Amino acid sequence: MITRLQPRTAPDEIADLRRRIAATRWPDDVGDDWSRGTRPTALRRVLHAWATFDWPAAEARLRAEEHLLVGDPGSRVHLWRTGTPGAPAVVLVHGWPDSFLRFRGVATHLADLDVIVPSIPGFGYSDAPGPDEGGPRWNAERLLTALTEIGVERFAVHGGDLGAAIVDQLALLAPDRVTGLHLTDVPLWRVADDDHLSAEEQAWADAAEAWERSEGAYGAQQRTKPQTLAAGLTDSPAGLASWYLEKFQAWGEGDVFDRIPLDLILENLSLHWFTRTAGRAVRVYFDRRRFPPVGGRVTVPTAFGLFPYDIDHGVESFARRWYPTVRFTRFPSGGHFGAMEHPALLADDLRAFLADV
Repeated sequence: MITRLQPRTAPDEIADLRRRIAATRWPDDVGDDWSRGTRPTALRRVLHAWATFDWPAAEARLRAEEHLLVGDPGSRVHLWRTGTPGAPAVVLVHGWPDSFLRFRGVATHLADLDVIVPSIPGFGYSDAPGPDEGGPRWNAERLLTALTEIGVERFAVHGGDLGAAIVDQLALLAPDRVTGLHLTDVPLWRVADDDHLSAEEQAWADAAEAWERSEGAYGAQQRTKPQTLAAGLTDSPAGLASWYLEKFQAWGEGDVFDRIPLDLILENLSLHWFTRTAGRAVRVYFDRRRFPPVGGRVTVPTAFGLFPYDIDHGVESFARRWYPTVRFTRFPSGGHFGAMEHPALLADDLRAFLADV
């Protein structure tokens, strides 16, 4: 079943958000920096702007685009389709704490291709996995079914963060359909299956472990007790904005507002707020722990485009051992949300890779 998405939030829902923002109970101020978490002045700036953000105008833009719900009710996958019908297809898969909106700018630079941007199940307009479903492999299978239903048989894929694991599994599931695999990180989870790490590769794994100890509390919470967190993210605009904003700041270089357009941050917050999916979105970490990616060497031609201020930087030798790597690029700037920060840079690298394969 394929239906056209026509999002339209009721005015009283928007009024309710504004009332909640106005009634925010602010925590005590212990210093205006990011060292203890979200900077107070940054959060106030976001909430002040969110209170007057024109979400109906954003929804009107969505209605003017091709947004599809594919599948039966309860298991639908949202797909944003843009670009040029009949051109080579490329599928772009986002991560957390963002959404399909991550690729707004990238899609503009790939307008001559058939661009398909799904919402990961549980995020935004996609239905959530059931209690015994989820994980990168399951998400890849659900996406593969949706692509088949809209008539897309062969396609390239791109992903970063959670999306990297999903498109990795897509390449393993359907190597005859995936024409190329483009990633913005070298999947660290494969280290557990590799007994022959070089000194450089071991240092990379050790650095990731050290980062997890100092910065990974959010992930531990989301992997183990996501429903506890879900209550605050669903009920409090300040709680949702604070949880997301700290990651937008921490996983890049410099001030977040210099890197990511404020309207894009607000649109992403609004999407998760009005669809009431922020709690479901964090559950993807819990599902990934229960249903980890399936191993095995990828056979699809692969490219890596790594941003220097991302969470980790990857090692080329490791990438080449697990993937038939035809391109390995280290960008001069950008962080975890490079698709938002430097959409043209990412699009150019992806286009060059597609030309190679």
